[in-house]
Amino acid sequence: RQKVTKEVVVNAPASKVWSIIDNFCAIEDWHPAVFHADCDCSTGTTVGATRVLTIAQEGGPKIHEELQKFDAEKMTLKYKISKTDNAVIPVTTYSAFLSVTANEDGTSTVKWRGGFYRAYPNNEPPAELNDEAAVKAVSAVYEAGLANIKSLAEK
Repeated sequence: RQKVTKEVVVNAPASKVWSIIDNFCAIEDWHPAVFHADCDCSTGTTVGATRVLTIAQEGGPKIHEELQKFDAEKMTLKYKISKTDNAVIPVTTYSAFLSVTANEDGTSTVKWRGGFYRAYPNNEPPAELNDEAAVKAVSAVYEAGLANIKSLAEK
């Protein structure tokens, strides 16, 4: 199992940062790789809500995700990928946490951590489906999202 953890310190209060990401269906508003998100959030951001992300790449590949945990008070959410195009993100059995923590100096820290397996389960995977490709892809997703959250919150 592979793991990636990325975090960023944001020069804004945690409540402001959380308001950017607390709506499970609003990922298209803060993640630059997401062109559009079709969501089944008719009951709000509740456990079991689903979203289908259309990625801003040729052909508009899709990633299907489900909200597994949501705690507004602790400013944390957990989701999993239920279906993906491995050309977009070469992983299986992926789940992740996204959280915001208030710092004593008035800033906040956003942490995104996930665990997953590479897309190719057998020995000798092709380069685009191996552990390194999976870690690189997830890292790039986290870094782009966190950078944009920081930019939006610090405006």
